[in-house]
Amino acid sequence: MRRVENQNTEFKQAWNDNCLKTICAFANTAGGKLFIGINDTGKPVGVKAADTYLDDIPNKTKDILGITPDVTIKKKAGKDIIEVAVAPSSAPISYHGRFFTRSGSSSIEIKGHELVELLMQKSGRSWDGFIEEGATLKDIDTAAINKFRKLAVKKIPQITGEKSAPAILQKLNLLEKGKLRRAAILLFGKNPKKFHTTAYIKVGKFVSSTDLISTDDIEGNLFDQVDKAIEVLRVKYLLSNITYDGIYRKDNMEYPEEALREAIINAVIHRNYMGAHTQLRIDPESLNLWNEGGLPPGIGVDDLKKWHLSRPRNELLADVFFKAGMIEAWGRGTVKIVDECKKAGLPEPEFREEFGGLSVHFCKAAPGESGEKKVGDRVGGKVGDRVGERLSLNQQKMIEHIRKKPSISARELSGLIGISQRKIEDNIAKLKAMGILERTGSAKKGEWRVNG
Repeated sequence: MRRVENQNTEFKQAWNDNCLKTICAFANTAGGKLFIGINDTGKPVGVKAADTYLDDIPNKTKDILGITPDVTIKKKAGKDIIEVAVAPSSAPISYHGRFFTRSGSSSIEIKGHELVELLMQKSGRSWDGFIEEGATLKDIDTAAINKFRKLAVKKIPQITGEKSAPAILQKLNLLEKGKLRRAAILLFGKNPKKFHTTAYIKVGKFVSSTDLISTDDIEGNLFDQVDKAIEVLRVKYLLSNITYDGIYRKDNMEYPEEALREAIINAVIHRNYMGAHTQLRIDPESLNLWNEGGLPPGIGVDDLKKWHLSRPRNELLADVFFKAGMIEAWGRGTVKIVDECKKAGLPEPEFREEFGGLSVHFCKAAPGESGEKKVGDRVGGKVGDRVGERLSLNQQKMIEHIRKKPSISARELSGLIGISQRKIEDNIAKLKAMGILERTGSAKKGEWRVNG
């Protein structure tokens, strides 16, 4: 079985200076192995004078990159192969002044915001922990501090004894040598947009893909943004049905309020404040919340629907929201979003990495349907009886498009559904394994058949 290139593995038929770029990328990401003497297809072709590489590669990487990888000789198919094992570096590594990281099986140069993020990550400090140059205590809203004090009593009871705003900020690690950190301005600032112009949420309601009928900008500190966003959704953008719990009236929005609140909190805590503003789009049958910044390494979108490690992009923001009792610290926020939608009889929301950020996509249930759809509910009882698994919303959409056009390609499905072609192909493989999809004819001229 031939090996293939991936995030942590690359093949080179012969050593050249591009190998240093690959080693640089491995060191800046999660480490990896570079094999010299294997061609692009994974076939061993070997190297000559293998012993010379044992000194040449470490010396060159140390001189140019400042790191020393482990270099060994391996035998594959009777040929000498050089294995260069690169450990992840705690410091940023540059190759002739340029910085590279791994993306899939490619080594890519990073610049701008991505480079700033790498340098911060390697420094061991998150973006929100740096000093907010030009900010003073006059920029802090004492009313916001007092509101937080009440929220945080359960988590930090001793906060009731603190009388001054600086003392509370110091206790929350939001001051450094008497200067405000960025998180202090975002959490308690009178006007965070004065310092970070994209620190707001834009809400828009559409009647079609392009026709916008109403829009609002939600500004203020992050606690206010969460409350204001929920309020504007309730009174202006989302319909509510009225029920009664005994004599008490309850207004239930189209999407569960707890799920929306959790999603908005996640967005303001985890977003990249060096990028675009947070965007909340309401369409006739869906609601989409997007924020700049992808998931941390080692966590994929599929992990968000189950317990996962908590790795906040902005550690101070997450810590203060936790102390205010507004989030859990153990990676269950996205699970709560899913659970609340299920309880409301809605389809499971979708989490997507797209447009340089992360979005959560809420959908209404189709008439007569609940969020607990089985395979048979969408593609026929026969399949539902045989396979007791649920289809994701994307898989349901794929089935609908395939029924309409059996010859449809993965690329066409990607454009229609709005996810990558690789994810389309992954879902096709899953549907085939479940016995729902079957391919007839050739790869180019064949068609799909939906069983059931």
